[in-house]
Amino acid sequence: MISYQFMEHGQPLQKVISSTPQPQGTEVLVRVTRAGVCHSDLHIWDGYFDLGGGKRFYVKERGCVPPFTLGHEPFGIVEKLGPKAKGVKVGQKRLVFPWIGCGKCAVCKAGHDNLCVSGTRYLGVNRAGAYSTHVLVPHPKYLVDTAGIDDSFASTLACSAVTVYSAVKKLPQAGKGESIAVLGCGGLGLIAISVLRAQGVKNIIGCDIDDAKLEAARRQGASSTVNTRAADAAQKLAGVAGAIDLVGSPATAALGIGALRKGGRYVICGLFGGELVHPLPPIAQRAIGIVGSYVGNLQELKEVVALAKRKKLKPAPIETRPADRANSALEDLKAGRVVGRVVLDFSSVSA
Repeated sequence: MISYQFMEHGQPLQKVISSTPQPQGTEVLVRVTRAGVCHSDLHIWDGYFDLGGGKRFYVKERGCVPPFTLGHEPFGIVEKLGPKAKGVKVGQKRLVFPWIGCGKCAVCKAGHDNLCVSGTRYLGVNRAGAYSTHVLVPHPKYLVDTAGIDDSFASTLACSAVTVYSAVKKLPQAGKGESIAVLGCGGLGLIAISVLRAQGVKNIIGCDIDDAKLEAARRQGASSTVNTRAADAAQKLAGVAGAIDLVGSPATAALGIGALRKGGRYVICGLFGGELVHPLPPIAQRAIGIVGSYVGNLQELKEVVALAKRKKLKPAPIETRPADRANSALEDLKAGRVVGRVVLDFSSVSA
């Protein structure tokens, strides 16, 4: 098989030819045809997450040790089955749910593999990911049928769409005339606007520092937009019922939390980095909620796919690039040159 791996954190990905893994037991070998490029890939590539105050969390502590293959938005074709793998057939197209837990802890047994507490197997995070012609999946239950959905769009559902779908479920119900703020209108922010519209939210405020992304937010269906660098940004957002933060920086956290009405809720799933400093009494006095949300579970992915099949989700702009342009895709994403999503095409890569 062919994969694109980094040999050291922060160094360019290299093309690697290796033996194709053979599925055992319930495992399924998937021939990858599409792999979404996510902002989290940048953190894993760099090797750390910024915790603020000069502190860092190094991904090697999570099991990500070079050489490593990125990619947690895999879509492809079932190529080979282990002897105990049931429920799928060779040749079927499937989206891979990448947030795989141990399957044994109480959290996993409750259906929340993405929050596993005793041994995660996240593809592209601490297991070999989708920047490859092949990926090994532990069990057929992690494969989702996306028939009728464009292949490139389907791949992005495994992270960006399920992440915002799960986060949106944690927001309060917006009353008549109330608004939800979407902080950050990159790939996740744009699909968040689609999810909110699909859930019947009418007043959606797209927020970003980039006017091109704000224009994309308006095209995506935001009812209004705010450039958060503007002096009156906080005033324009004041009183929102909820804020979903797809950036996750001290600036966006302060803006989102400060904008909430009493009883409002701020949901953060962006991982830009930094630390939160906020006075404690107003949290109780205003009865606000500050909630973290990390990707989503398998059932939520199936619900997202169902929405997409019913044409209820408007895709964010997607650029499909050849797999050998993985390095430039990461560089463009890091430099802020991507509006929407980039998806790598592995279909023509000879394995």
